[in-house]
Amino acid sequence: MTDDNPAGERAPAGGGPEAVPDGGLSPAETLRMIQRQQEAARDATEPDGRLLFGVWGLAWLIGYLAMWTTARDTGSPEGWAGWVLAGCIVGAMAFTIVHSVSRTAGTRGASARIGAMYGWTWFLGFTTFGVLIGAMGDAGAPSEVIAIAANGVACLIVGIMYIAGGLLFEENRMSAVGAWMLVTACLAAFAGMPNTYLVMAVAGGGGFLVMAVVEQGIRARRRSPRVTGRTPGGGRDA
Repeated sequence: MTDDNPAGERAPAGGGPEAVPDGGLSPAETLRMIQRQQEAARDATEPDGRLLFGVWGLAWLIGYLAMWTTARDTGSPEGWAGWVLAGCIVGAMAFTIVHSVSRTAGTRGASARIGAMYGWTWFLGFTTFGVLIGAMGDAGAPSEVIAIAANGVACLIVGIMYIAGGLLFEENRMSAVGAWMLVTACLAAFAGMPNTYLVMAVAGGGGFLVMAVVEQGIRARRRSPRVTGRTPGGGRDA
C-alpha cells in the first residue's frame, strides 16, 4: 500500500482548517494583543484620569470643608481655612501641570504641544483668577460677593478646562466632569453663605471622587483577561 502522507503529518480532525501550531497565536488572540499594546501606549502618554480626578476631588473636599466648618457660626470663614483652600487648589493645579507635561514629554509633534499647552493653561487660568478676585477686593466689593465670585470663577475654570481636556484627549469622562463642575458653580452661587462652601465640597469634590472610582473600574475591566470562549482542551464551552 502506498503511503500518501510520508511525513507522518496528521490532518486536522474533521477535515477542518489547519490548527494553529503549538505556541502560535490565533488571529483573534493576535488582535487582542495589539489592542492591549495600543491601550498600554495610550495610558502611558495621556493624562491618567484616576489621578487627576482624585487629586482635584481631595483638594476641593478638604479645602471647602475647611471653609464651611469655620463659617457655619459667623458666616465668614477663618483666615487659616482660606489658606488651606488656596494650598489645596495650588497643589492640585501644580500636579495637573506636571502630570500633563510629563505624560507627553516622550512624544513629539502635535501631541507634545497639546499636552504642554493644556498643562500651562491651568496656570494661566488660575493666575488670572487670582488677579480678578484681588481687583474686586480693591474695588470695595462686599466679602460675600467676592466669595460667590471666587467660587463661581474657580468652578468655571475647572469645568471649561476639563471639557477641553476631554475633547483634546478624547476622554468623554473628563468632559462629563467638566460639565458637572459648571452645574456645581450654578448651585453654589444660589446656595447662600456659608452653604456655598458645602455645595462646593460635596458636589464639586464628591463629583471628582466618584469619577475617579468609575475610571478605576473601567481600567480594571479593560485590563482583565478576556473570555475567549475556548476551553483548555481547545474546544468551546457549552
